[in-house]
Amino acid sequence: MDQSVTPQAWDVVVLGAGAAGLMCALQAAGRGRRVLILDHANKAGKKILMSGGGNCNFTNLYTEPANFLSQNPHFCKSALARYTQWDFIALVNKHGVKYHEKKLGQLFCDNKSVDILNMLLKECEAAGARLMLNTSIEQLERIDLPPAGIDLTEPASVTATGTASASGAEGLAAQVASASTARVAAAGDTGAAIADRNGAVEQHLRNSGDAQVQATAGSQAEGGGEGEGEGEGGQGSQGHPGSKKKGSKKSRRKDESMAPAKAAHAYLLQTSAGPVRAESLVIATGGLSIPTMGATGFGYQVARQFGHQVLATRAGLVPFTITDQLKALCTELSGTSVDCLVSCNGKHFRENILFTHRGLSGPAILQISSYWLPGETVHINLLPDLDVPQWLAQQRNDRPNAELKTLLGELFTKKMATLLSEQWFVSKPIKQLTHAEMEDIATRLTDWQVVPAGTEGYRTAEVTLGGVDTKEVSSKTMESLKSPGLYFIGEVLDVSGHLGGFNFQWAWASAYAAAQYV
Repeated sequence: MDQSVTPQAWDVVVLGAGAAGLMCALQAAGRGRRVLILDHANKAGKKILMSGGGNCNFTNLYTEPANFLSQNPHFCKSALARYTQWDFIALVNKHGVKYHEKKLGQLFCDNKSVDILNMLLKECEAAGARLMLNTSIEQLERIDLPPAGIDLTEPASVTATGTASASGAEGLAAQVASASTARVAAAGDTGAAIADRNGAVEQHLRNSGDAQVQATAGSQAEGGGEGEGEGEGGQGSQGHPGSKKKGSKKSRRKDESMAPAKAAHAYLLQTSAGPVRAESLVIATGGLSIPTMGATGFGYQVARQFGHQVLATRAGLVPFTITDQLKALCTELSGTSVDCLVSCNGKHFRENILFTHRGLSGPAILQISSYWLPGETVHINLLPDLDVPQWLAQQRNDRPNAELKTLLGELFTKKMATLLSEQWFVSKPIKQLTHAEMEDIATRLTDWQVVPAGTEGYRTAEVTLGGVDTKEVSSKTMESLKSPGLYFIGEVLDVSGHLGGFNFQWAWASAYAAAQYV
């Protein structure tokens, strides 16, 4: 990175001006931190604007950890408990944004999604956070600095631990190697002297009890630890309906005079607008879903750079594609919606399915897609409220001369009833159906088995499954357990919610958690 230009210094730099990034920025700035938000897009909150059909399903009244998928299912509990749906609703009410419950606890704006975006931007502006759009990150590295008050020469005090750019994984590896080699060469024969001086510095700190260094070490120690603060109370979550009142807890911090001295750190970013330095760097760049909205894998790239494992990603909350003989049925019924119970891998969702030209969509399909893997069978009950065998027997007794398609026309649209009768069954008077035929009709209607060819992928997916492994991130602070001062929030983490406002609530909650510590 070019050191000839003095970088702008910020307490916190947030990468990504989406839901999580804006929320983290306004909360951190509200604590008095100097915050800069960077985004490569020309507009902030693009996904907010298009969400919920343009009305933004901004949270869900019934949010709980069971509504989220992760290889570490306990990870989300702490953040969700400390910033609840009631906390965000209070913020929405503060700004006079009108909303309504559509169904199943899903809250939507009465007007447009822009109401939520404007609310976040106003909060950021009021708190003093600065937003820079159309700004790309060309290079990124972390530097370790000596504790305050200790005067070391530059070769000893600045050590690069990683370099990132937008040129891809191979470019990253080359740059890291180049940076490391350059610093080793620059250090020359000073290595032994540096080691001696570092040892002297540690001894000096242990003996002097410097208050400033102790405070720095203490604050860094407080922020770490996977699972710390599970269910711990936070601001704003008291006094709202459905929230639990949180009690105070004694500090877990050890005697600060015994805490070992830790080097300060900073992150240097070379951006298209010039160099920037930050004490804390927050990755809120989202996942891979809907690339037309600017989604990229940059957050995963940064995570890998600093030693994090990134779990395999795939599209979630996404329509299925059908290519076998069912494709004709789906195409003929395109636009038809049916209330169904959809199941796969032990998970069940009761909502509408929607037939499309490509296959199957609708809320129930989107929900189950997050649990489906290629080659697996999806089970669909087209009549979840009806005891179909009993209904057929009753119709045979009461209306023996009625044709099957006529009877099905009373349960489905006339077009769907006709197509099912022609493609699945033989439409004839119900009195002519054999016992085996009656059983087959009941089975097909209550357990329609579909093996999708695939999904529509990230192009239309509402969320990205997988991501940064949460076992390497503090559930209390969202801070990296591998690189101090680096934070991950929102969709970039391996936490994905169900359809219905849950992913927004995770964005708000994880952002709030990080903002208390950056």
